[in-house]
Amino acid sequence: MTALIPSDPLRFIKDHVRDGRVLWTYHVNMRLAERHISRQEVLGAVDSYEIIEQYPKGRHLPCYLVLARFEGDAFHVVFAVDVEGGNVRVVTAYWPDPGEWDIDLKTRRFAR
Repeated sequence: MTALIPSDPLRFIKDHVRDGRVLWTYHVNMRLAERHISRQEVLGAVDSYEIIEQYPKGRHLPCYLVLARFEGDAFHVVFAVDVEGGNVRVVTAYWPDPGEWDIDLKTRRFAR
């Protein structure tokens, strides 16, 4: 069965983050500590979220790569959206590598 895709993914993500309907994967919990990105930074950046890539056929759920900014720092977050479950899942978060991303941090220098 194919997972549902929200009609407005950015709004879905922001609304669910604001409402606290966020699940943190085991993977992201490990990566946040390694990469020195806090949950508070991910959550506190909600007003700045911009979807920069979409993966509608993610591993289990549709996923979205989001550019987030918190207190002047920009980072990327991958959210999986679970329309049926009414939540978003933080899959990973990282500091974009300037060698892989244009200065706007929204455009890959080389196609995937």
